[in-house]
Amino acid sequence: MAAGTGDVDGWARAQLSNLYGVFVLSMKMFGGRDPAKILALAATAVPSLGPWTVMATYLMAAGGLERQPSDLPADPALDLSVSQLDDVGSGVLLPGETWRWAFLLREQSVLAGCLVVTAESEPTAEGMFLLKVLCQQTSAALANAALHRRGDEYVDELRRSNDERAEVNARLTDTVDVLRHQQRVHDVLTRGSARGDGEQGIAQSLHELTALPVAIEDKFGNLRAWAGPGPPDPYPKLPAWRREDLLRRAARRTYPLREKDRLISLVKPHHEVLGVIALIDPAKTARDPEIFTLEYGTTVLALELAHQRTLAEVELRLHRELVDDLVVGTDNESAYARAAALGHDLRGTHHVLVAQWDGAQADSALSDALSDALSHALVELEWKALCSRRAGAVVVLVQGHPDGEALFRSVANALGTDTGVVAIGGSCDTPEGLPRSFNEAMRTLRIRQTSGTPSGVASFGQLGLYRILDTGESRAEVTSFVREWLGGLIDYDNAREADMVRTLSRFLECGGNYDRTATALMIHRSTLRYRLGRIREITGLDLGDVETRLNVHVATRAWQVLKGQPLEGP
Repeated sequence: MAAGTGDVDGWARAQLSNLYGVFVLSMKMFGGRDPAKILALAATAVPSLGPWTVMATYLMAAGGLERQPSDLPADPALDLSVSQLDDVGSGVLLPGETWRWAFLLREQSVLAGCLVVTAESEPTAEGMFLLKVLCQQTSAALANAALHRRGDEYVDELRRSNDERAEVNARLTDTVDVLRHQQRVHDVLTRGSARGDGEQGIAQSLHELTALPVAIEDKFGNLRAWAGPGPPDPYPKLPAWRREDLLRRAARRTYPLREKDRLISLVKPHHEVLGVIALIDPAKTARDPEIFTLEYGTTVLALELAHQRTLAEVELRLHRELVDDLVVGTDNESAYARAAALGHDLRGTHHVLVAQWDGAQADSALSDALSDALSHALVELEWKALCSRRAGAVVVLVQGHPDGEALFRSVANALGTDTGVVAIGGSCDTPEGLPRSFNEAMRTLRIRQTSGTPSGVASFGQLGLYRILDTGESRAEVTSFVREWLGGLIDYDNAREADMVRTLSRFLECGGNYDRTATALMIHRSTLRYRLGRIREITGLDLGDVETRLNVHVATRAWQVLKGQPLEGP
């Protein structure tokens, strides 16, 4: 009896030892996170529990049980048997010459793996109990590992979500900052536009928004507005060819062009460049907010300039219609009312001016340039005037007594040539007198253009004798008078392509002074003496006779008026 009791105690101690080993192993498995390593620990413990070995281990992957580790040689028959197991119970006996048992491992009732144990003979009930305990602990460890993995995945997902949320919040913050800046740009520029501050107001608003000096130029590079620290004096202006190259390069871009220390944006509402806005940025500090501000300011300025141009075109059209009616003739009251509507007072002394430059009649571009140059000159001279264009000439109604020389110099400088005439008609005190002043200006223009000096300023009041010679009613008599006194010389010049009439005219204009005449004609004194001798031979005239000299002088002046048209022979 004592011996039997000792055997029981030894068996019990052995079972407890085995269970203790299983629980120790279980603690180690619970500390792991890798299912393959947990399964490997269980496989290594099986032989220590009894005369059993692990034939194969499997883990659930891609919807099926896969042998572990995956690089072991395949056992197709065993793999097929395992793959056909139903997920029922704790295990199943597998067919074979030796005992083989497939222990099913679960994670919360879901199949997670399989442990295939083999032995020479079927284990005792106690041995199966130990194996099942081991498999239960392995299943629990796999479930714990899966739980931890899901927890880690949740933590990672939560971290990613927080990071994404932080990133979204950061982007939203940036977007809000951008929108606030854009709203401020809109508010500041809109207020300036609503106040009617014009180009200077836009420049000042851009300077306020960017803290950079701002320059607004016309399309030629002339400064129109500046805001910020004092502008360069003199303001730098590129040569024409470099300016055109700059505008071409800027026009090819959809965003501002950096040119050295400036950011440049074209004011181009349609296809025509109306001007340029430049941010002066030598330190290159301008970034997206400043670029947006510049682009928005460009849009506002484009609208402003387009509006100004539309108003100017309407006003110019009304000016032209009024001037055209005034020089043809209209009643005083209607003229006063229409002029007052355009901001011009027709009461008081007025003159009609006609300006024409060589080539303007045939070249529309030159005609436009003449009109622009004359308009700028009137602004610079601060004259109160109305303008129109007629057949390549510009007609101007000027209040007061105009300084024709100042107007001519300004227009000539703007066009780069002085080959033109500014003709001034007589004064008139009411609109009814404007047609007369216009006709006088046109007569003066024609006379000056056919004179020996066809450029410059000519006033109807200074024409003197030419006012009589140029009257249309007496043209036939004037022609006959010229033929009577100069016919022989005219025929001589026509036959020999000589210059006798001009020589005689210049001699008389110089008061008979040989030196002055020779200088004016750019010929030698002896050549002049020869020509005067030939003139006396051809005409038989005695220039020493006062009456003859007077008639010949009048005839040469009349010839100056008529020389634009061929004179017929007797």
